[in-house]
Amino acid sequence: MASFPWTPGTATGVGSYPGTDVAEALRVVLGECPELPHLPELPARGVGADLVGRTAGLLVDLPVRVEPSGWRFADRPGRDTRRALDHLARDLDVLEELAGGHDGPFKVQVCGPWTLAAAIELRNGQRTLRDPGAVRDLAESLAEGVAGHVAEVRRRLPRATVLLQVDEPGLPAVLAGSVPTASGLTRLRPVEAPVAQETLRRLLERAGDVFGVAHCCARDVPFALLRGAGFGAISVDLSLVPERDDDPVGEAIDAGVGLFLGAVPATDAALPPLAATARPVRELWRRLGFPPARLAEQVVVTPACGLAGASPRYVRDALKRCRDTARMLFEAAD
Repeated sequence: MASFPWTPGTATGVGSYPGTDVAEALRVVLGECPELPHLPELPARGVGADLVGRTAGLLVDLPVRVEPSGWRFADRPGRDTRRALDHLARDLDVLEELAGGHDGPFKVQVCGPWTLAAAIELRNGQRTLRDPGAVRDLAESLAEGVAGHVAEVRRRLPRATVLLQVDEPGLPAVLAGSVPTASGLTRLRPVEAPVAQETLRRLLERAGDVFGVAHCCARDVPFALLRGAGFGAISVDLSLVPERDDDPVGEAIDAGVGLFLGAVPATDAALPPLAATARPVRELWRRLGFPPARLAEQVVVTPACGLAGASPRYVRDALKRCRDTARMLFEAAD
């Protein structure tokens, strides 16, 4: 049985939150997810706080700017890159102030290289994903930037165990060849799985001694590829895990990979009784035939995806529901 950096019966958030006050968001995270808190992302702050822009600010020697069509590589760092870096610097200052003494696992999130390559445009307006050489440059720059970011988080939280979540919502489309070209008239060629896997593996290796979590809230999550890339856990929307094909999930569990299961809606919803939230998690585990005692050790309960579209009140309710569900699953296994 693999060893995980979290304790049995743990819950956490995925990444994004509503609002613009990072201190308030972090207090909520620390209060509701004390066993595995994370650095919240606040895309409502605007340019440079979104999933792509926030991570693009980490790129080394590859400045970006915002065009009407989205993020695009630029000749020199400008206002948009500075905004992304300013947001992150502010977040890290608040993190050190509020959680500098944290001595358990702590999670940070970055956008993965394939989702980034599908989103950022080259200077000619084409998607970076279209050019294999540009993708390699992007992946190398990202790996260097993420390594520096992880080192900075460690400096701010010297007693914490850092988990690095790599967000790859676009990876299934990249592998399937369904990413549209800039014109939208055709689709870009699919990326071969070994190439995608090796790129992700290099990112984790450059980050140093971190526990890697791959997050993909799309359908057709490539479990085997992510496991092969070295991720110790895979984060998914539980409602998108197909009952007809559990084998990739079961193989990941059997290999000792942790599962972050999104069992609570990510937008405002009337939450059912606690037992009803836990039921799909139990049913998946039962279907796969693993010992009940392993469930609370190997599974972390999360919202289905980021909570940026939720109300502040619902955020607290959703995270509390995640925590209560994780605790119920742990107590039921005793």
